[in-house]
Amino acid sequence: MELHERQQFDFLLLTAVDRYVERIVQRNQGAANALHQLRQDPQGEGLWLDQFVEALFQDFLLDNTAGACFILKALDQQPGLVPAEGKIETILRTLARRTFAGLLRRKTEEFLEQQASLYGDGSPE
Repeated sequence: MELHERQQFDFLLLTAVDRYVERIVQRNQGAANALHQLRQDPQGEGLWLDQFVEALFQDFLLDNTAGACFILKALDQQPGLVPAEGKIETILRTLARRTFAGLLRRKTEEFLEQQASLYGDGSPE
C-alpha cells in the first residue's frame, strides 16, 4: 500500500473510532457501560456496529468494489469473515465491511478502556 493510501486509511479509521465512540458513549451513559455493551453484543441496542460501518462506508464512498479493495488492501493482515456465496462484488463488499467492523470494535474497546480508566465512568468532569 502506498504511503498516501495508508494515510487515507488511518484518517478513515481515526474518524470512525471518534464518531463511533461519541455515539455509543452517549447512548450507553458513559464509557464503562459502552465498553461492557460492546463486548456483550456489538449489534445490540445503541451500538449497531454493522449498521454504523455500512453507513460509514456509504459516507466515505467505499460501498463499492474499489472501496472494498481499498479496505482489504489496508487490512490484509487482519482476520476476516468470508460470506458463503454471492457475486464477487457482494463478497468483497461484505468481507471489507466485516473486517473493518472487527478492527473498529477492537480500537473502540481500547479507547473506551482508556477513557474508563481515566475518568471512572468515561466522562471528563
